[in-house]
Amino acid sequence: MAFAVEKLQSDDALLDAYSATVADAVDRIGPAVCRIERIGAGGHGSGFVIAQDGLVVTNFHVVGDARDVRVTMPDGASREGRVLGRDPDTDIALVRADGSFADIAPLGDSKRLRRGQIAIAIGNPLGFEWTVTAGVVSALGRSMRASTGRLIDDVIQTDAALNPGNSGGPLVSSAGEVVGVNTAMIHGAQGIAFAVASNTANFVISEIIRFGRVRRAFIGVSADTTNLPRRAALLSQVTTNTAVRLRSVEKNGPAARAGLKEGDIIAALDGRPVTGVDDLVRMLDADRIGRETLCTVVRRTGVSQVAVTPVARTN
Repeated sequence: MAFAVEKLQSDDALLDAYSATVADAVDRIGPAVCRIERIGAGGHGSGFVIAQDGLVVTNFHVVGDARDVRVTMPDGASREGRVLGRDPDTDIALVRADGSFADIAPLGDSKRLRRGQIAIAIGNPLGFEWTVTAGVVSALGRSMRASTGRLIDDVIQTDAALNPGNSGGPLVSSAGEVVGVNTAMIHGAQGIAFAVASNTANFVISEIIRFGRVRRAFIGVSADTTNLPRRAALLSQVTTNTAVRLRSVEKNGPAARAGLKEGDIIAALDGRPVTGVDDLVRMLDADRIGRETLCTVVRRTGVSQVAVTPVARTN
């Protein structure tokens, strides 16, 4: 009997700790989460403020082709905003809202996420404003097809419930950091939801701020983050234990023309380690367009250098 009482008390303590973790994260990020409505076009979704001067992150499919949106904060304050840029390939858009904002939710480092970690989604589902759901990170490094047909790489899979209207809201870690931008759920499936990793979102936002659009070097592959065996790391002369495995190679694309194949592991580009899909996306920037790039490729037969010349891809 004493054992049962002690176990019950222990379980209660664990539940209290879990509740406190979720509540603390929501208290930290929740005030920066907003409702976004297209002005004169209908439709709404979620977003979150990342800078005091009114930069707001949301999904491309929330703003669509709209130029102007209305941004409403949890305290009821409503501001007009204009869309600075959008990237359909990652379903990310950036809005500038009028005025200044005291509460912000800066993007954290999604590379530090682990499967099983607490995942908290905040947003405005089905018109129920500033709703919180919680679950765990189910998988990392997933791929999901964007509206453009391109695969969005480095997607986070969670079981934190998402519904229409959650799109564009933050996915928050147990440390109270924004680690993803909630983007979609699989219709007809139970409890499977996705978010674009914060590191990918950070790259897109930087490009929009600098150029008004995302400029990319395109090689025609989709990839997953994978473990890099120690022997392969030594042969590749990299110091990391992860790399990217090519899941598919587009026929007649730059990678295919260079001889890259499905299953190849890319450990480095021009000698710089590629530790994950977000690294590959970030490193294939506009500077590499039309410039020969050496890929350090790991295969069963050994390690080789494959020269690929990326082409331009713009939105």
